Amino acid sequence: MTENDRHSLQVITWALFTLVTLPIETLVDFDSCPTVCDCSERKTYTISCFDIDVIPTFPASTDTLWLLETRLKSVPGDVFSNLVNISRIYISVDLTLKRLERHSFYNLKKITHIEIRNARSLSYIDPEAFKNLPNLKYLGIFNTGLTIFPDLTNIHSEDMNFILEITDHPYISEVPANSFRGITNQVLTVMLYSNGFTDIQHHAFNGTKLDAVYLHRNRRLTRMDERMFSGTVSGPMLLDVSLTAVSSLPTAGLESLRELMARSAWNLKKLPPIKTFKHLTTADLTYPSHCCGFKNLKKKRGYLEYIICNLTAFYDQQQKRSVGPLTVPSLQGDPTADTADQEPSEGGFRDTQGDPWRDFHSSLNYHAYFGGQPDDDVGFGETLKNPQEDTSQDFDNRYDYVVCEEGEEVTCAPAPDEFNPCEDIMGFSFLRVSVWFVSLLAVVGNMVVLLVLLTSHYKLSVSRFLMCHLAFADLCMGIYLLLIASVDLHTQAEYYNHAIDWQTGPGCGLAGFFTVFASELSVYTLTVITLERWYAITFAMRLDRKLRLPHATAVMLAGWLFCLLLAMLPLVGVSSYQKVSICLPMDTQSTMAQVYIVSVLILNILAFLVICTCYMKIYYAVHNPYYCSGSKDTNIAKRMAILIFTDFLCMAPISFYAMSAVVDRPLITVSNSKILLVLFYPLNSCANPFLYAIFTKTFRGDVFILLSKVGLCQRRAQLFRGQAVSSKGSSRVCRQGQGGKKRDTDRKRTGGPEEVPIHLQEYSGSGHTYIQPASQQPSPEESHSLET
Repeated sequence: MTENDRHSLQVITWALFTLVTLPIETLVDFDSCPTVCDCSERKTYTISCFDIDVIPTFPASTDTLWLLETRLKSVPGDVFSNLVNISRIYISVDLTLKRLERHSFYNLKKITHIEIRNARSLSYIDPEAFKNLPNLKYLGIFNTGLTIFPDLTNIHSEDMNFILEITDHPYISEVPANSFRGITNQVLTVMLYSNGFTDIQHHAFNGTKLDAVYLHRNRRLTRMDERMFSGTVSGPMLLDVSLTAVSSLPTAGLESLRELMARSAWNLKKLPPIKTFKHLTTADLTYPSHCCGFKNLKKKRGYLEYIICNLTAFYDQQQKRSVGPLTVPSLQGDPTADTADQEPSEGGFRDTQGDPWRDFHSSLNYHAYFGGQPDDDVGFGETLKNPQEDTSQDFDNRYDYVVCEEGEEVTCAPAPDEFNPCEDIMGFSFLRVSVWFVSLLAVVGNMVVLLVLLTSHYKLSVSRFLMCHLAFADLCMGIYLLLIASVDLHTQAEYYNHAIDWQTGPGCGLAGFFTVFASELSVYTLTVITLERWYAITFAMRLDRKLRLPHATAVMLAGWLFCLLLAMLPLVGVSSYQKVSICLPMDTQSTMAQVYIVSVLILNILAFLVICTCYMKIYYAVHNPYYCSGSKDTNIAKRMAILIFTDFLCMAPISFYAMSAVVDRPLITVSNSKILLVLFYPLNSCANPFLYAIFTKTFRGDVFILLSKVGLCQRRAQLFRGQAVSSKGSSRVCRQGQGGKKRDTDRKRTGGPEEVPIHLQEYSGSGHTYIQPASQQPSPEESHSLET
């Protein structure tokens, strides 16, 4: 045999040996790929089937199976039972698939991923359709026609990190109790977003070790049962309720929560008690005020705990020095797990923190570091094991993780802004007391003024009419302060949990309406009163130009309509009362709102200037040598100065608030501006009843006369009645000057007595001569205008 023949024989022998030793199933696979499917990806053992109405028999070595745009009626039982190596099955876009029968996915030992997507006719999943899938890591069911939550309790996966994703099911309305029990005995992540859920029942997550629960984009979800997390072995560590309609969170089962997400959950206006969140580190919420509750969320130790923690910390330090440094991967960036990752340094421990955890499933080996211990309380009480030592040696005390954990500040968003700082409505303790005193003074004082003026025996004059309007406006201001004080008392120390209900509710709108209406009507009425007094003094002898009650009624009616309009505009979208806790219109997001704020500011400044100008003219008028007054100039000047000063103090806060709103930045902090709100803003409401009524003689007379009707103060009332009668015959309007000089000149020329017109009477008293119309004697109220 030649050398070439020998070489050819070796080649043939090797070829026959290779052919014989090939796995039989490979040869079979090569010839048994279904004709309707694509088996071109042989290296990955992937088969893709399109537009089939019956599931064919697939090669046993198939690893990944895609069933795309199919026309299946159902997935029969045991249809995949021969696929001993199958790891992934994807069913996508099937408009006719209606049922998953019993054992559709049964006892597939190597299956890790199952996904069913866009099967809108799928309405029934047998409770045993998914059964005994020990290595299943992920099950996703998307966009089907299911009307009830599927029973998946027979999966019995043993994977360490199982993910269940059930998404886009508009017809599933509730998640019943025990929905996830039996899926896995390890850590479970549940992704239930964009469904039609309206209710999650009690014990829905019973028997599970929850890592994360995603419920976002369930826009019809309004109720989460208080006991929905009852019965869980551990967790959840993350809860996402963003874009839902829930109004409350369960208070039970959130002790292990590390991250709370509630973006655009506008109905979630109140959170559970802050002590519920024992281990929270991150909160992404809807309302800034909720972050105030987490601002100082830190664990505080008692004296005994302090001693014990120091002792155990010293023991731990010695143990860690003996075993050397240890790096432990954290569960969800668990800072308490990081306490095991500490190296001794001079004076204590030094924390070494890794990158924050983002993908839980990228770290699948953490279980080894915990000595095979259950995962339910990792980092919150389970004893850590050092893999460099015998597993029976403990170096961390359970007590350290439960009691001695330092805690950390919660990272919370959105942060409170300058207009809503983290404080109660009143902010300072002395304001909480002062606001009650000021509000009660305003309410009682103005109610007394209204009562006396409306029951007076005198005829209603222009002055009394205007005083009644002023007292009513100031009474509304007192009611506003009482409302603010009451809410502050009710929400003391936890306003953050009531802020949204208060600021977005009808109460704040009513309070804002009261304060704007009251302040503007008060300013308007003060301006009218000032103009009326200036007019009465300037044109005292012009009887044809006297201001009468119908004129005052028309003026005040216009003022009421104007002030009601100003108070109503923030309720219909022009600015808003919701921006600050004290319910003032500070919102300037729109151009109309800015115009509104600037207009109110300008009107108040103009009113103040008019009041100042008129009172100065009144002062110069009564100080004129040609005008004699029974009142002393000094007293008049002091009273006018008090009136102008109180007006200025009242206008200043309004101006500050208005300018703050215009520039969209507080010129002073909101906390300090509340001092202006309580001590200066309502100053007119407290001072007006005293300056314009209670401190006047006429008002005191009205009080005594009113008391005399019930048998009290009869003598004083009779005295004031006598003074009133006398004033009708002796009230004078000083008339000296050119007229008097002319009469003196005429008398000298004629040598006879002065001829007095029949319609004037002359009186002498106190060294002065007064001349006034005999037929038009001023009333006591009109004479009183000079006194004030």
